[in-house]
Amino acid sequence: MEVLALRLKSNADLRQTLKKFTLQNNIQAGFILSAIGSLKQATIRFANQDTSAVLDNKFEILSLNGTLATSGIHLHICIADKHGKTIGGHLDNGCIIYTTAEIIIGTTTDFTFTRTLDPQTGYNELEIIPH
Repeated sequence: MEVLALRLKSNADLRQTLKKFTLQNNIQAGFILSAIGSLKQATIRFANQDTSAVLDNKFEILSLNGTLATSGIHLHICIADKHGKTIGGHLDNGCIIYTTAEIIIGTTTDFTFTRTLDPQTGYNELEIIPH
């Protein structure tokens, strides 16, 4: 396993930056090991919804999980508001960093991750290709 680290600064878009980082580093099978930071806007698609909700407030990033590959990224986020109330869902474009985000990514050459249409779900789902 190789470990990569990055720090996002204020006003960066979390999802777009991770997608760009994945492409720049030619990540074929990556995964989030650790992520903390803060947002000043969260854009999250909740379970079984067609559109994302935009939440304008300050939030702490409690966790970020998912897979990264040049063929696509799939990430879920959990955030907390100023009262500690948590909310989470599918990370979408428009999660804007407030002060910082510290992200540690693991990669492996044992697999290639790709996304293919699953006729059962109707979504592009993870396909794991062993090497």
